[in-house]
Amino acid sequence: MAEDAGKRIHRAERPRLDGNVEIEKVSEVKFVIRKESVPGMNKDIDIYADMEMLGRMRSDRTLRQAANAAMLPGLASNMMVMPDGHEGYGFPVGGVEAFDAHEGIISPGAIGFDINCGVRLIKTDLSEDEIRKNVGKLADSLFKNVPSGVGSKMHLGFSQKELERVCEEGVNFIIDKGYGTEKDIEHTEENGMMEGADFSKVSDDAKARGLFQLGTLGAGNHFLEVQKVEKLFDKDTAEGYGLREGQAVIMVHTGSRGFGHQICSDYLRTLVEYQSRNNIVLQDPELSYADIGSKEADAYLGAMKCAVNYAFTNRQIITSSIRKSFEEVFGKDSEDLGMGLLYDVSHNIAKLEEHKVEGMRKKVYVHRKGATRAFPKGHRDVPKAYRSLGQPVLIPGSMTTGSYVLVGTESAMEQTFGSSCHGAGRVMSRHQAIREIPTSKTMNELRRKRVEIRIRTKKLVSEEAEWAYKKIDDVVQVVEKAGIAKIVARCAPIAVIKG
Repeated sequence: MAEDAGKRIHRAERPRLDGNVEIEKVSEVKFVIRKESVPGMNKDIDIYADMEMLGRMRSDRTLRQAANAAMLPGLASNMMVMPDGHEGYGFPVGGVEAFDAHEGIISPGAIGFDINCGVRLIKTDLSEDEIRKNVGKLADSLFKNVPSGVGSKMHLGFSQKELERVCEEGVNFIIDKGYGTEKDIEHTEENGMMEGADFSKVSDDAKARGLFQLGTLGAGNHFLEVQKVEKLFDKDTAEGYGLREGQAVIMVHTGSRGFGHQICSDYLRTLVEYQSRNNIVLQDPELSYADIGSKEADAYLGAMKCAVNYAFTNRQIITSSIRKSFEEVFGKDSEDLGMGLLYDVSHNIAKLEEHKVEGMRKKVYVHRKGATRAFPKGHRDVPKAYRSLGQPVLIPGSMTTGSYVLVGTESAMEQTFGSSCHGAGRVMSRHQAIREIPTSKTMNELRRKRVEIRIRTKKLVSEEAEWAYKKIDDVVQVVEKAGIAKIVARCAPIAVIKG
């Protein structure tokens, strides 16, 4: 990192990633921007994309933000952008960076406001036909039992002390209260609890926002979908995961709600003071950070882990509500309906992990923002039930297309710190989608594909239309061609619940 007049400089001028910046094609689906191409970059940028995706990334600030991120100190390896990558807050969505555990940094902007936004998939023994016979009633029940929308609340009667236990104990606490089974814990990333959460590092504002939002979906791109397993690509792995063609499954996509958002906002303000006090000049103020080992980094990590555990718990309570709806509609216990949890993965998080870096095993803080962990078979952090197969990687698409189950690979460990994409990735802003995509167009497509929908506000129909996103099929094809995950199954929507 350059030194100038006692200041730690990344670079004062904003880099222009225009047509003059050379992007080297390494393979059909991998491109590299060498650090020499943009003054101030400490590492190269690895981009996983096809030519169309790369063109879209060049048309907004995705690659400029990636270059800014590549100027951060303490990087253990290259900055990476997944095929669903697009412009975000400071750090591109679909971005992955790893920082040295001793000399690196923690950056809230490289994690995101919705800390531990993630996806879980619940299996059933029901067929598509059985679902369709009851789809209207089921959609109504799910819409009633799982609150959605901006500011949605669920009054569980929790006290402040119980919120603290949620934040520090995660899913373990809520399972003891009857919201699931021990197997749910085993099939959740981190076993549903990151150690080191410190409730004392969470602001009163965040606590107030979090108390009544557990068990809620929220709005935006968050959803609950009843899906059918449409096609198997890797039958052996699918069988190991308990998936079969025609089977009904339920996908949930949500995170830490206003609780995590407030924590991120609070610490971004704190870090502005940190930058000033330590004479740090940032390429982009949205990439503010704290050095590992500083009190500011420790405080943020303690609070971030609270939001991580909150989000795991949120999805677990939603799972309990989903099981309740299925019991109401089908008149059987959820266990008899085969409603086991396949897996729950996070895609907005920073984690201390051990990886091979330049031939040596090192501990690094891997920041994944809009990127999913994709560990291979044999890895100790993969649940025992899947250790001979590899970690399930859950990739949601838009409400009229489909979603995917992938499996992690050893190549991902070598290339991307065991990371993959997290979804389709936007190509339109929400405002642009509302302007350009008529609600009727999406509603007609939903009817054509026989997808039942329950939604709080009609503007979301346009905001979340398939044309506002990249094609999910193309995104996962890039991931598979790059070798960082392998396609196992494709799922198609039957019923959609949104905020």
